[in-house]
Amino acid sequence: MNRKHLANAIRALSMDSIQRANSGHPGAPMGMANIAEVLWRSHLKHNPANPMWINRDRFILSNGHGSMLVYSLLHLTGYALTLDDLKNFRQLHSKTPGHPEYGCVGIETTTGPLGQGIANAVGIALAEKNLAAQFNKEGYNIVDHFTYVFIGDGCLMEGISHEACSLAGTLGLSKLIVFWDDNGISIDGKVKNWFSDDTPKRFEAYGWHVISTIDGHDPEIINNAIKAAKAEIIRPTLICAKTIIGFGSPNKAGSSHCHGSPLGVKEIAAVRKKLDWQYAPFEIPSEIYAEWNFKKMGAAYEKEWNDKFTSYEIEYPNLSLEFKRRIKGQLPINWEERTNRIIANFQANPKNVSSRQASQNMIEEFGEILPEFIGGSADLSPSNLTMWSGSKAISFDDASGNYIHYGVREFGMTAVINGIALHGGFIPYGATFLVFMEYACNAMRMAALMKIQNIQVYTHDSIGLGEDGPTHQPIEQIASLRLTPNMSTWRPCDQVESAVAWKLAIERKDGPTSLILSRQNLVQQERTSEQISNIAMGGYILKDCIGEPELILIATGSEIQIAIEAAMQLNSEGKKIRVVSMPATDVFDKQNLEYREAVLPSKITARIAIEASIADFWYKYVGFDGRVIGMSTFGTSAPASDLFKIFGFTSKNVINVAKEMLA
Repeated sequence: MNRKHLANAIRALSMDSIQRANSGHPGAPMGMANIAEVLWRSHLKHNPANPMWINRDRFILSNGHGSMLVYSLLHLTGYALTLDDLKNFRQLHSKTPGHPEYGCVGIETTTGPLGQGIANAVGIALAEKNLAAQFNKEGYNIVDHFTYVFIGDGCLMEGISHEACSLAGTLGLSKLIVFWDDNGISIDGKVKNWFSDDTPKRFEAYGWHVISTIDGHDPEIINNAIKAAKAEIIRPTLICAKTIIGFGSPNKAGSSHCHGSPLGVKEIAAVRKKLDWQYAPFEIPSEIYAEWNFKKMGAAYEKEWNDKFTSYEIEYPNLSLEFKRRIKGQLPINWEERTNRIIANFQANPKNVSSRQASQNMIEEFGEILPEFIGGSADLSPSNLTMWSGSKAISFDDASGNYIHYGVREFGMTAVINGIALHGGFIPYGATFLVFMEYACNAMRMAALMKIQNIQVYTHDSIGLGEDGPTHQPIEQIASLRLTPNMSTWRPCDQVESAVAWKLAIERKDGPTSLILSRQNLVQQERTSEQISNIAMGGYILKDCIGEPELILIATGSEIQIAIEAAMQLNSEGKKIRVVSMPATDVFDKQNLEYREAVLPSKITARIAIEASIADFWYKYVGFDGRVIGMSTFGTSAPASDLFKIFGFTSKNVINVAKEMLA
């Protein structure tokens, strides 16, 4: 059957689904249909019956607004996506939402914000290369798959594409193959007026293999380009494909009119006539389905791999067991016992260290236990303290390591880590200063939306970093993280809370975790075994009074010691003061009412929250009758001790505020 006619099945399903929804982007699916047909029918290694088969090739539609392209492909090749699902495009509880979403059948990653799909793909390709270096043996390439990406001009205009693609070239991710949909059109019109980069030279400068310029509507040329890309064993490949957006539309193709809105009934009829597509909406002839169906081939691909892995298990029993454990995301045997012993040891051997140092101590401990631990930092390793004695940098020549030097690429780093997590087999973490999470917050938002593990070490957590000044002193960032749905945010007060935070971040598989850590040393607090256990509740009574408290002090991080000092003084004067440590508000909020009421009794309205961060967040815990000692302005450049005095983060100020309230 004519390959171009098979591609027209994509065009028809896409334009019909978008028209039915009266919403969507027909241009990209219609323009990239020929490339998609060649890739999915002749090159992509996948199994519709088992979308999560570990050695499948990955396909990522970075220009995710063209989502009907991938939905059509999944339906035609035999995934559990029906015609009714396509008809339900962009509707409530649909399997075919407006942009591809991770968790929907056959979708590798959520691609809404442009540029993040290609960055996720870099992470996936990096994970493949690293896992292959660790587990593959001669004759047994059990990790051996390509990562294919479709991108548009919008992805290339976003700065994150530079961060991620530059890193991909440096690390030589040769199994990353990217198709640039070079159609010259965006929503505003012809992009040449605002996007005139020489893209091929840009990627050559990154160290990529560039194939330019091919006819994106000629199956033979497309096929040869993919073969050349797969044959490249040193560099990632960019295939520059000239296409016509909305291909097949007589009156709208090649213009912005078909980019982001339905074609309309009359134009769709004209498309059918021009493409000689003689079928009703959502009608696909059986012979076309037969040509597209990939179930038999997909099963054969997986069986071939399964047979190879069975032999690998015999030859390398220990490695195969470790591989299966990591792919399943299982923690090592005796994890709970070993980690609890580590935490107890920290409590029994108190040290006044910064929480960033405490974090490094935990990374050292966990690194010995977890070979799947893969870390990195955005050029701040000596400041973030994210390296440990067993750290080995991943490089162009040696991909077997466990540490990634991301360079000054906070956004790219965070999205790449999302890709590593999506691939499977790793517990990934990254790091930067807390104030610079602003560069990367959308990637962390995507991790939260996808409910995937991404651990970020955010150090230099407050005005307490001192002389670097307000450009580096975070104020509103912690609140932003805490307000992000499905984000777990920890600001520990000493090495024991830091240890618990790390343990729970590693155990958490259904969302990202932000660890907010200090530059300055923190006083280790005294605790009972019950209090150590209660740290995992997110908030707990750290120091209590005799009898019912008159006033409750709530604090986190470095401000805990200020609260403790104030409480001790007030209690000595006959007041009844309780100190609550609240390292993770999101975790505390999930506890049952009985526990929360025991920690913060609703009848005790005299409350003071103390945190060197934006004040407004804390009113949900202190109420209208309470007070917040926090920040309402940016900081300033001065030694940390001076700043804490200026902004009221002293036990003396807490005592004065408490006495005012109690009076």
